[in-house]
Amino acid sequence: MSRVRQVLPDLHPAERRLAEFLCDFPGELASYSAQELAALAQVSKATVSRFVQRLGYDNYEEARRHAREERQTGSRLFLTAAADASEIQSVKAQVAQGIANLEATFLSIPDQRIQAAAEALLAARKVWVIGFRASQPFAAYLQWQLTQVIEEIVAIPGAGETLGEHLVSLHKNDVVIFFGLRRRISQADAIIEALQKSGSRFIYVTDEGAAFEKSADWHFQCQTLAPGPLFNHTAVMALCHVLITRCLELAGADGRRRLRAIEALNETLDEL
Repeated sequence: MSRVRQVLPDLHPAERRLAEFLCDFPGELASYSAQELAALAQVSKATVSRFVQRLGYDNYEEARRHAREERQTGSRLFLTAAADASEIQSVKAQVAQGIANLEATFLSIPDQRIQAAAEALLAARKVWVIGFRASQPFAAYLQWQLTQVIEEIVAIPGAGETLGEHLVSLHKNDVVIFFGLRRRISQADAIIEALQKSGSRFIYVTDEGAAFEKSADWHFQCQTLAPGPLFNHTAVMALCHVLITRCLELAGADGRRRLRAIEALNETLDEL
């Protein structure tokens, strides 16, 4: 859609109407013929033809193929249809989809995999948690909660830092948790390659659209379907909760001692 945004200021009214429509619903270009798109945007088929040529495409089919490729980037805009834009999704529909996502996610994750991942986290020399864009809040949350039971854990990169400053310190006895939810950054493959070279163990948390990552020791794929224009991350948060809880359970007496010490310090410092 970058081509559309670039030419938008210079377009005639009909072409501008089509351009604004595509900026809101870019997936429609991949889904419909030129005539169908013209009807949806309320312009003529000739306007569609002139418009795609203005964008630098030889014909509509070339533009359509490009839109299909862009759809793979994971932008939620490509999953939103114009026909749904005026609909207000009920709370009941949102909750139902969240429950369905939870069931689909944990149906594919045996308890033994959660157990093994938690054991690896507790045994690690150091735990590193990585997340960008929509993934960053989940990475920060997981690191914050696991600090209660795992002393050597850090979320990277911090403000003003680069990943290289941290990845250079990875050790074979470390565990890295990499959140790769849509939209994934372009450097994701390079980061995974760096993790492989380090020899550290690797937990990969993604949405259902990510290809299975064979190099990961554990790849947890969370369902993120939603009836509205945004992804539903209920299952991602649930996975974080399950991993944190299992780590606390497995830490046993040592974990409880650390929790008691944290609470004692909080009282002494009068922080809470």
